[in-house]
Amino acid sequence: MLARLRGSVPIEKTTIPSRADIKGQLSAFDRAGLPRLLQNLYAASKNNPAFLHVRFGIGDDFLKPYKSIIGRYLWPDARENQTPSVSKAKQAISGYRKAIGRQEELAELQVFYCERADDIGMDVEGFLVALARMYKQALKSAVALPYDERDAPVARLDAVRRVSCNFGYGVSDDMNTLFAEYVSDDR
Repeated sequence: MLARLRGSVPIEKTTIPSRADIKGQLSAFDRAGLPRLLQNLYAASKNNPAFLHVRFGIGDDFLKPYKSIIGRYLWPDARENQTPSVSKAKQAISGYRKAIGRQEELAELQVFYCERADDIGMDVEGFLVALARMYKQALKSAVALPYDERDAPVARLDAVRRVSCNFGYGVSDDMNTLFAEYVSDDR
C-alpha cells in the first residue's frame, strides 16, 4: 500500500548498526584517532568518565562516582528539587557491573545501596520491594566473597536487617528470611 502512495518507488529497508559494524570501523583508526574517540566519549555523557576510569583502572576510588549516583537518587536534595529514583540508583550498580564488575566492589555498591535506602525510610511499597531485591543480591554477593572478606559486608547487611522492622510492608520478615537463608549462624 505504501508503494502505491509513493508511486512505484520501492521502499528501502534501513539496517540498524551493530557492534560488529563499530568493530570494523575501529580497525581503521590510526594512533591519533583512537585517543580522539576516547576524548569524545569522555565528553559525551557524564557516566562515561566513571566507566572509562573503572575499565582502565585509573584513579584511587573507582566506586566514588557510583556511590555518588546511588546517594543522590536514594537520598535526593529537596532544596535542589531532586527526586528519588530507584531505577537510576540501580543503574549505577549495573553501570559498574558492565565496566568491570569485580565481585568485592560490586558487593560494596550493593551493600551501600541497602544502607542508603535504609536512611530514607520511605513508606512506598515499590521502593521497599526494590530494597528487598537489592538486599538479596547484596547477600548473594557478600557470601560469594572469599571467606576472610565477607564479614564486614555481612555485618553491614545485618545492621540494615535489624532496622528494617521500621519499614513496614513485610520488609523486615523478608530480610530476616533472606539473612537466615544466606548467612550461617556460625559465622
